[in-house]
Amino acid sequence: MSTLRTRIRPAAGRPGPEETAERGLLLRLLSLVLQYPDAELTRERAALAATAEALPPSPAARELVAFTAWFAGQPPEALESHYVEVFDLRRKSSLYLTYYLHGDTRRRGMALLTLARTYRAAGWSAGSGELPDHLPVVLEFAALAGPRTGEAPLRRHRRGLALIHHALSDVQSPYAGLLAALLSLLPPAGTAELEAVAKLAADGPPAEDVGLDPYSGSGFAPPGTFVPTPQARPTLMPPLTGPMEAETRR
Repeated sequence: MSTLRTRIRPAAGRPGPEETAERGLLLRLLSLVLQYPDAELTRERAALAATAEALPPSPAARELVAFTAWFAGQPPEALESHYVEVFDLRRKSSLYLTYYLHGDTRRRGMALLTLARTYRAAGWSAGSGELPDHLPVVLEFAALAGPRTGEAPLRRHRRGLALIHHALSDVQSPYAGLLAALLSLLPPAGTAELEAVAKLAADGPPAEDVGLDPYSGSGFAPPGTFVPTPQARPTLMPPLTGPMEAETRR
């Protein structure tokens, strides 16, 4: 059996981030199951489900248990098809977070560069080939860099996360539970933020007739003209405690 490990690793000589084991594990699991369900990830479905079931009770844990049970029971081809449908072909549930704040504008290109620099400054590197705002990448960084620094990008993009959750709920996708789990870990939304999410859902992100020069050639299709893009391999996860630890030692 292949071993799941994270693709974001500490730089040589740097101490590991301080984080609670439970919160870090929740974020790592969310990062994994929000990735494209290729053969490597689907082989680990039983281990993922067992790890979710061993989590201490919480709203996020309950959502993960429900999702991993569904995930484990679906044919691999059905999982792949559903993932492409909800994340690649629907712009309101794209996993590229800076789109919701900036649309396809010059500001989005700068936001991507800023996020990449945040990772480098913290001593982490992403080797997946994905853009730095891809939600599974952002979640890995959050899990490994800790609540203060690591979760700052998630807090900054809470409106986008709420919109993804609403869009997935509208089509009754089981992935909506994963966004509900993530939102339960973040500060609650206030009235102004809820109004902003409603406006974003109605009007869409900002628009501008420019390309994303800093990431030209990235393969990212602007929302509205999405086509399925090549998916990165799932991130490989460091050894975990509990049932999954036994799996990874085989």
